[in-house]
Amino acid sequence: MVRCERVGRVSETLPNTMQYRFDGPEDAPVLVIGPSLGTTWHMWDRQIPELSKHWRIFRYDLPGHGGAPAHPASAVTDLADRLLATLDSVGVQRFGYAGCSIGGAVGADLALRHPHRVAALALVAASPRFGTADEFRQRGVIVRSNGLEPIARTSPERWFTPGFAAAQPAIVEWAVQMVRTTDPGCYIASCEALAAFDIRAELPRIGVPTLVLVGAEDKVTGPAEARTLVAGIPDARLALVPGASHLAPVEQPAAVTDLLLMHFSTAWQDTLASTPVPPPPGFAAPFAPVVPVAEIAPAAYLPDASPAGPDDRYDRGMKVRREVLGDAHVDAASAASDGFTDDFQELLTRYAWGEVWSREGLDRRARSCVSLTAVVASGHLGGLAQHVRAALRNGLTPVEIKEVLLQTAVYCGIPAAGAAFEIAQSVIQEETTPPA
Repeated sequence: MVRCERVGRVSETLPNTMQYRFDGPEDAPVLVIGPSLGTTWHMWDRQIPELSKHWRIFRYDLPGHGGAPAHPASAVTDLADRLLATLDSVGVQRFGYAGCSIGGAVGADLALRHPHRVAALALVAASPRFGTADEFRQRGVIVRSNGLEPIARTSPERWFTPGFAAAQPAIVEWAVQMVRTTDPGCYIASCEALAAFDIRAELPRIGVPTLVLVGAEDKVTGPAEARTLVAGIPDARLALVPGASHLAPVEQPAAVTDLLLMHFSTAWQDTLASTPVPPPPGFAAPFAPVVPVAEIAPAAYLPDASPAGPDDRYDRGMKVRREVLGDAHVDAASAASDGFTDDFQELLTRYAWGEVWSREGLDRRARSCVSLTAVVASGHLGGLAQHVRAALRNGLTPVEIKEVLLQTAVYCGIPAAGAAFEIAQSVIQEETTPPA
């Protein structure tokens, strides 16, 4: 019988900790389990009865998820640091870790920055880089403009196979409600965290026993991403779960439970804090055909970690330029550049983005307000659409952009503001309309 040892709610005055709960015996080794974006610790409910027979299970909620206080975290490293602070507060020093999607990103970050704390690792529906930065920042724009309802409505098609969604409407509705009850600001911050997450070049430094588990029909972080992880992480193993999409622990709970049992029972070498849990009697391997195969794909391309330009200002500027304007815009500008304009592009990246936009005096929201006003005032409306898109990505809402343009009407003239409203209206409609 599973018993909940303790439920801990993060304090409103302690934003560096997380809401958590324990299940299982107090004297067992600790296994930490992390959720995916838009879910709560309940996504792991059907794994707990079996796993808690062998380990003390520690589950946590992301900020603003599952009723946790809304202290946004816009970097995976921040989430990992908060998790470690919470574990420190309850006396947990060394642990196994299994995480789904962004929960997997947190586990990978811990294995990279705090390898002495992680005894063994399971990455579920994870990736060394989640899609593109533009995709997640665009999702943030949608949520900021429309709330979480568009994301909640489309979650079932991202999370489950069509057959499961049709056969299990109650579970699908439960999953949708998890998204609806998430704090929008924390969801947007998590999107920013995933947009910035990229550990492709660091995978060889993960030195803990690792299982990479993926649903065979996952369209979000599918088998291709899983094989990139396996190819990069030394001695990692791949488990492909048939009949499962992104939330494999919900869709195929028995298969995922068996795979986690086998991995943490056989791979855990926790000599500092506890004795590995022996495999259950008669336990040899998960039922066929779900077998954790040692499938090592051909070495994936890993980006060159060498500097991208002549100095730190160029590197910093390119990072900020991509974050503000988006990869598509910057890639198009780079592709159109030639020997005549290369120096100008480098100057723009180094000076405008690496120096001015990187200063600490104003945040990006304020800089977008200034930029919109300056473009209208100067009459350079050809560049206004790009700055409206940047403003949305930097956190301005359509209402705030409207207020900026109304201000320009007073000081820059009605004709200029009228043309600006027409351009901005078109861009806002395009950028904030949820996918069909």
